[in-house]
Amino acid sequence: MMDEARFWSLIAGAWPTMEQAITLRQMVFTGKLEDSDDLYRIQKQMIGNLTDALKHLDADELLTFDRILERKLYDIDRADIHEHTDGSDDGFLYCRGFIVSMGQEYYDLVKADPSHALMDVEFEEFCYHPHWLYEEQYGSMSPSDISRETGSNPNRMGRVDRTRDGDAAEHAHAADRLRRARSLLF
Repeated sequence: MMDEARFWSLIAGAWPTMEQAITLRQMVFTGKLEDSDDLYRIQKQMIGNLTDALKHLDADELLTFDRILERKLYDIDRADIHEHTDGSDDGFLYCRGFIVSMGQEYYDLVKADPSHALMDVEFEEFCYHPHWLYEEQYGSMSPSDISRETGSNPNRMGRVDRTRDGDAAEHAHAADRLRRARSLLF
């Protein structure tokens, strides 16, 4: 059965384990990663590995994987994150795709504190890949009640008010996750 835990597990398992890939992923958490040919090659390997895993899913599981991805992209469709990633509407979608593709720790970190998002680092293919794979294997996909496209989340495109109760705790929790993720990577 596909759920968020399995979604994140499939993404984490798709990243290559060679030293260069691990180093590039570590650079995300230090804020030093920039778009490069090396990153592009590793992303192509990741999408190939993810494809191999997703091809084994039945139609319902693959549909659910895509809907979880769409929800994750929708939830970080926010002006405060866009400020840190830059890009056109399409570029911002691809930056959000990169954020999700890096895994749950990084996604949660950026969601809680957008200053951890990287400027102009994208992963376009990741944004639609499960959808395309579904259509290739099973035919047309039924429409969703949300959209992954930039600006589709009317409740999140405005500036986020960081004075609400719980934001400080959420930020502290994200910082703890970042420290834990760094310790696992380094």
